[in-house]
Amino acid sequence: MTGIDLTPIQTLELGKIAGGCFSPVTGFMGEEDFASVVSDMRLTSGELFPLPVVLDVDRATAEWVGKQSTVPLRSGGEHVGDISPDSVFAVDKLSVCEAVFGTTEREHPGVSFFLDGGAWFVGGAVSVAPEALERMFSDELTPEQTRDRFASRGWQTVVGFQTRNVPHRAHEYLQRTALEHVDGLFIQPLIGRKKTGDYTREAILAGYRALLNECYPENRVELGVLTTAMRYAGPREAVFHAIIRRNYGCTHFIVGRDHAGVGGYYGTYDAQRLVTSLGEELGIQIMPLNGPYHCPQCEGIVTEQTCRHFVTEPDSIVPISGTEVRAYLRARKDPPTFMMRQSVAQALHGVSLFIEEDDQ
Repeated sequence: MTGIDLTPIQTLELGKIAGGCFSPVTGFMGEEDFASVVSDMRLTSGELFPLPVVLDVDRATAEWVGKQSTVPLRSGGEHVGDISPDSVFAVDKLSVCEAVFGTTEREHPGVSFFLDGGAWFVGGAVSVAPEALERMFSDELTPEQTRDRFASRGWQTVVGFQTRNVPHRAHEYLQRTALEHVDGLFIQPLIGRKKTGDYTREAILAGYRALLNECYPENRVELGVLTTAMRYAGPREAVFHAIIRRNYGCTHFIVGRDHAGVGGYYGTYDAQRLVTSLGEELGIQIMPLNGPYHCPQCEGIVTEQTCRHFVTEPDSIVPISGTEVRAYLRARKDPPTFMMRQSVAQALHGVSLFIEEDDQ
């Protein structure tokens, strides 16, 4: 054995570590940091970080790595970096899942991915060759580049928006509401590992390009991408997403309904409660926004805070969610215009819409 052959997802994680996206994390987590993050959402340094970032391997690899001072990391047969292992360890995976995801059920995509990964973990500082890092970010902006771009636009305040879906009217409402209070909006869809049934990269970008070309002022919105894995960890992942956008130069971050949730595993506003409870320590100002929904009586997008009919005529309120929109698109039907702008729906015609098999 002469090194570790990374999976595509591990390669993405390596790039995000080396590129500063996961700061203050500077390497794959060792045993002490891993345990501290799982139990307390903090590194052993005391710095806030909510989710493990790990390099999982099989037993044979773990035994070999434990005898090395430096281990080459390869991707697609190419040497892309090195790790200086200071920790090789195994964990009780079910206990980790309960702490991180709030469940051990395999129906949860984050749980199933973690359980199916390697049984051993290699922790240590990493280094990536500059040319390899440049290739890793060949089709996306680095945190340094976004910070420079915001500065060049004269933006003092920037709100980040996380999504894994094509844009619908509820997204528009959140984005426009936030944009009333800041200089710029940074829309950064997550297009890394996702589960079967989630939207493809092509669909997400086609939808957003149509929205931006038609609606938003050109000098007030920046579109990027984030090629990291979706964890589906609900409240903890909301903290993770906020930290990432802080590193990209955002001063504000939108957290809406069931952020990073899946199925019915998390409460509607659990993520909001967790991120807002962290206050200034998070280093980015949270915009906790309710809803949104469509109300026929109000003839528009509303929230629980702005519409009386939540109380007087609750059955008339129509949810606008990724699930609702996805059902129309799976049937190859354009969603109603109160759910999705017609130009966005048309931009999705002829585009591969959904991931057909979980990324590994």
